[in-house]
Amino acid sequence: MKLRIAIVQVLIAMMAVPALWSQQAALQHSATELKESVAANRAKLMKYQWLQTTQVNIKGKTRKDEENMCRYGPDGKVVKTPVGSPAAPPETPQRGLKGRIVAKKIDEMKDYTERLKSLISHYAPPDPEMIQAAMQAGNGSMNASGDVVTITFLNYYKTGDKVAFTFDAAAKKLSSYDVNTFLDDPKNDIVTLTNQFASLPDGANYLQQTVLDAQGKQIQVTTTNSNYTPVGQ
Repeated sequence: MKLRIAIVQVLIAMMAVPALWSQQAALQHSATELKESVAANRAKLMKYQWLQTTQVNIKGKTRKDEENMCRYGPDGKVVKTPVGSPAAPPETPQRGLKGRIVAKKIDEMKDYTERLKSLISHYAPPDPEMIQAAMQAGNGSMNASGDVVTITFLNYYKTGDKVAFTFDAAAKKLSSYDVNTFLDDPKNDIVTLTNQFASLPDGANYLQQTVLDAQGKQIQVTTTNSNYTPVGQ
């Protein structure tokens, strides 16, 4: 009896192996298509420059607006050049202990928001090399519904984060991707990132808007990309 049970268990395990191989092959194929699509799309966007508007909202109030002209540099990284009028000089700080406390809080918040913007840069726009690295690390999983495939990576940029790419396999385009990450503390300093895309006349897919939420600090950073024109025009 024990021998029969052992044989059945071995047969079940052997039957499961092809299914696992098939799932892994499908994931590898879809991730490769995703990476190639992102790389091809970035090559198209290399020909463009665009306006990027960033709005920082703290506890329901807009604290900062800035605009940058953006383009891709030779290394594939986004180069930003400030446009518009320079920011207004800060108000004269209050004197005494209260003034020092207020100044300290302002400096801390500035530092925090700058670090948030730096965090965004590791996730948006999507990077084909990071997708490849996440696949090689074995951190991917996949769900498919028709031509729409969602590939989820754990530990994408830092240990404990999660990124989900929704990819239209027929159109070879990203339709959305969501990020769940953190700045310092993975439990109390959670940062989420939602992204939506739009298309240019030549078919290039661009990141139209990114909304970052740092709920612990009640900070929301909205980045909007618009006015795409060929470089040099």
